[in-house]
Amino acid sequence: MLDPSRVRAISLDLDDTLWPIWPTIERAERVLNAWLQQRAPATAELFADAQRRLALREQFVQSRPDVAHDLSTVRRETIRLALSHANDNPALAEEAFEVFFAERHQVELYDDALPSLRWLAQRYPLVALSNGNADVVRVGLSGVFTASVSATTFGKAKPSPEIFDAAAQAVGVSSAEVLHVGDDAHLDVLGALGAGMQAVWVNRTAHPWSHAVKPHGTVASLTELCDLLA
Repeated sequence: MLDPSRVRAISLDLDDTLWPIWPTIERAERVLNAWLQQRAPATAELFADAQRRLALREQFVQSRPDVAHDLSTVRRETIRLALSHANDNPALAEEAFEVFFAERHQVELYDDALPSLRWLAQRYPLVALSNGNADVVRVGLSGVFTASVSATTFGKAKPSPEIFDAAAQAVGVSSAEVLHVGDDAHLDVLGALGAGMQAVWVNRTAHPWSHAVKPHGTVASLTELCDLLA
């Protein structure tokens, strides 16, 4: 059971915890495809085939496992690979990625997210802790987060205990004093527990818990998280 008296800081996952990620990614891919149709139509046609696009992504990841945690690099270099395969100009990859990346930050927060973040930020330092490549400044949340740690910048991804430890260090507390909050049972909850943190599972869709080790709390919204901590 959650012990609020131990909590001196809170780390929060971003994608699918504060906003739904797949509608955002799908929209960003449509915007990218429209851009490619104007400047690299052969690449746009290749990317329209999801299987071929995923195969190119896997080809890059297999060739560079050292950067598999860096979703920005994976996305940009997959675009570059597609441009090369389609005999378009690979130099377009940088601009194409920025088109995608700008749209990727046009997120639609869950209704409970911003009021809850503001409530939490008045009481605890908040750390964004994500395996994704969202920038809290670009999504307009820099005012509520004290720090941000991502797999892209840190070099390791959840559930590695090192990235959880980095989140604690970013706000000057021990891992045992951090409550981690996220939607992914394996990456967020089990990862945080393995790093010695308390963990709350954000389960917006009423999935059953399927692991032997349980979170300290389960909530259907961040409003319920605030209620647990009040």
